Amino acid sequence: MLHGLWTPGAGLVLWHQPGADAVSAIDAVSLPDPLGGVMQAARFRHRARVLVADAEGGAGEVEVRGHALAPSMAVRVLLQRLPPAVVAGDLRFLAHVAGGVERWVRAGRIVPEVRRDDGEWWVRWRLVGGQRQRAWLAELAAAMPPALRVAGRPAALLEDLVTELTDPIARLHLDTAAIGSGRQPAHPLLTALLADTPLESGSHRVADVLDQWRTSLTTGEPELVLRLLEPDEDPGQDDATVDALWRLEVCMRVEGEAPQPVPVLGDPALVRLAGERVSAAIQAYPMLRELPRDPHGMDFLLPTAVVQDLVAHGAHELRSAGVHLLLPRAWRIVAPSMRLQVQSPAATETEVGMSGLVAYRWELALGDIVLTPAEMSRLVQSKSDLVRLRGQWVQADHRSLAAAAMYLDGRTDEQIGSLTALLAEIAASEVRNVPIEDVTANGWVAELLDATRSADPVEPPSGLKAQLRPYQLRGLSWLATMNRLGCGAILADDMGLGKTLQVLALLVHERESAAADSVPDPTLLVCPMSVVGNWQREAERFAPDLRVLVHHGSARRSGAELDAAVADSDLVITTYALLDRDLAELKRQTWRRITLDEAQHIKNANTRQARAARALPAPHRLALTGTPVENRLEELRSILDFAAPSLLGKASQFHARFAIPIERERDENAITRLRAVTAPFVLRRVKTDPAVISDLPEKIEMTVRANLTVEQAALYQAVVDDMVAKLKDAKGMSRRGAVLGALTRLKQVCNHPAHFLGDGSGVLRRGRHRSGKLGLVEDVLESVLADGEKALLFTQFREFGDLIGPYLNERFGTQIPFLHGGVSKQRRDGMVERFQGADGPPLMLLSLKAGGTGLNLTAANHVVHLDRWWNPAVENQATDRAFRIGQRRDVQVRKLVCVDTIEERIDDMISGKRELADLTVGSGENWITELSTEEIGALFALGSEAVGE
Repeated sequence: MLHGLWTPGAGLVLWHQPGADAVSAIDAVSLPDPLGGVMQAARFRHRARVLVADAEGGAGEVEVRGHALAPSMAVRVLLQRLPPAVVAGDLRFLAHVAGGVERWVRAGRIVPEVRRDDGEWWVRWRLVGGQRQRAWLAELAAAMPPALRVAGRPAALLEDLVTELTDPIARLHLDTAAIGSGRQPAHPLLTALLADTPLESGSHRVADVLDQWRTSLTTGEPELVLRLLEPDEDPGQDDATVDALWRLEVCMRVEGEAPQPVPVLGDPALVRLAGERVSAAIQAYPMLRELPRDPHGMDFLLPTAVVQDLVAHGAHELRSAGVHLLLPRAWRIVAPSMRLQVQSPAATETEVGMSGLVAYRWELALGDIVLTPAEMSRLVQSKSDLVRLRGQWVQADHRSLAAAAMYLDGRTDEQIGSLTALLAEIAASEVRNVPIEDVTANGWVAELLDATRSADPVEPPSGLKAQLRPYQLRGLSWLATMNRLGCGAILADDMGLGKTLQVLALLVHERESAAADSVPDPTLLVCPMSVVGNWQREAERFAPDLRVLVHHGSARRSGAELDAAVADSDLVITTYALLDRDLAELKRQTWRRITLDEAQHIKNANTRQARAARALPAPHRLALTGTPVENRLEELRSILDFAAPSLLGKASQFHARFAIPIERERDENAITRLRAVTAPFVLRRVKTDPAVISDLPEKIEMTVRANLTVEQAALYQAVVDDMVAKLKDAKGMSRRGAVLGALTRLKQVCNHPAHFLGDGSGVLRRGRHRSGKLGLVEDVLESVLADGEKALLFTQFREFGDLIGPYLNERFGTQIPFLHGGVSKQRRDGMVERFQGADGPPLMLLSLKAGGTGLNLTAANHVVHLDRWWNPAVENQATDRAFRIGQRRDVQVRKLVCVDTIEERIDDMISGKRELADLTVGSGENWITELSTEEIGALFALGSEAVGE
């Protein structure tokens, strides 16, 4: 007898009884084709394990030789009329299955799917599925001959068999040649399906989309819903964890209707379908297998501990298997949070500010329920994530709840201390995953906490020759309030929103508010050398009555001459470079206020200028910066350590309490603690907030992609290969140096081969661009100039500006200024003035560091970032040279990257980094060095689409 066996991966295997001669036992010549032809050519070289009856009437596994047929030939054999005299029952069963698949195909119950085979994506036909097909397969599994079960479980074996037979059977009955004989199919998926060729655009995403579409074709069938019901309420039961059993009710739901319980004596077909679905649910979430069942139905009975696991883990597994889980309507999933109530005496009775005394009390809440001490103790003792609280079931993380309760033990009673002590306690309240959600206060503390939103309004000073916008007037009121309360402050408005004007307005307001016989002590302003002239001009323009002294240059005053000049001034302007050098002279003066402009210059607390800034005595300290955090949270601590000394503790404490939990773990408790401590001292407004300013035009940002030239691609690959070789044995600092060095060199390659090589070679070669990026820039600038507009071009490399500057001068017939760190203040001011003029040059090259801050270049409404710093804060600072007050046109910002290179890959990550910056977290470029060697190789690798035509 001729037998058949289906083996996943091998297909149909034909075999004969062991010991029999294939030729003599089966007359291959007399068999009808195609089976006859197959048997004549069969070599029976395939080895398989089969179940064979023995002489005693039992059965045992033996190894036989067989002949394997691919699915395309297998269906031709199985669909023919097989002679029963020589064909065994197992082969007839396989033929029966093939006949069933053929009936489904003829009924049109097939759809295409995309599968990954032999390293290629293929489009294949498969059955739609559904309740009727599942019932058919269940019947086949029950009737499967024992000999076929050796190769695997009946259900899995049938699934593989039906999957492999459907496509060749469909192709037998579909005239694909006729379908494709008209015009060429418009979609590559249809082309691959009809021609049976690989799908080049195949992917897991395409496969998932087709699978979701196939699933949607069966949505009319009833689906399984498991509905969790609360235990019956016991009126005498205290609020705590209840040990009663929860009922997990088995329901079926038809689309558009409510779930209905499945009665065991109901419709047999529905009961059978529900049983199949429940079996699938148990397979997806095996814990259900161990649970007791309702003896009179299909429902499960769950203890509370299992309910917790079901919601935390099982729900996801069940959802993946297509099973819906319904929680009780009154169920609440809540998170514990800490709250703080602060009471402060009237300002007339006590000192205000950081030394002022306050009374405060901590609270612990679950959702919106503030817990009593007795409830806290009972919930902690329950040791369960699922508890009954005030008549409701709530789920909360028990470990976080216990940690918060332990911290607040003894702190829920009223305590007395200074505001400094209170803020220090908030900073130290490290309870992971339990945020500080609310801080409420009254008196002068409430005024401090609310000042950033609603400070007591201050009338615009009459001596200010400018119309303050509403948000600028709120900034003036906040600065005046913080000064009155004796608290330092950081004005962190976006670049271009007028921080200079708000500070000048404060100085004029103080001068006008002073008593007639007194003059306020002067304010010392420290700023970069590049903006000294800007402060002078702004003061002359908007506050002409202020007495301004510039302490700068080799001829600056000293000794008694400086003392007299300072005493006769309202505003003294100096630079960071002189801060440490002239510290002794500056400390000798009596200052009302120390103000740092571009305060990111002291972001490193250990620099000499940062230490000098902290050493200057003054009752009020003010920091101005558009980027309180550029790369690391420690930068914020350093600036705040100037404005509000000791607020965030020592650097080591801050690193452990905030930097690590926020930057690495995004711990909500650390984030909310940092906000609670710093929010009163930082006023931050951004241009994207409609409430800030309505008359600023739109900023349109776009990423523009260029292809590498062949020369660039070769250099790029050489840099990557060199880096990979160095990383094999490199560790520690040498490894970081190899990665960061390669990063810089790859940026240079993407800019221009001559930039990387440094060999003085030309921008063009035989009249053609050697850099795809520079060719793209040329096209962009042609369009800008054709419209009569102006553009700023930023690069982080001075040598790149020196390289392309002469080329752009010649190409566009104009002298293009290049502002970089080597340009003197006088030349710099002249460049800015000429560019801002109506007849000034249409283009300006700037190095990112030298031209990124302190400049007003609103004559340009186009910004091009030639290469990427990969720090949103720094790039936005540069962009804000054009996108600021005074700009009346939409600003177009183009950020250039090279296709399929590290530039494009990191550009895709920048949105996430901008999210960090908004959270007051930054990460610079050093994170790349922490990746594994394999991850670095993938990030730096040159993609196949990098090179253009």
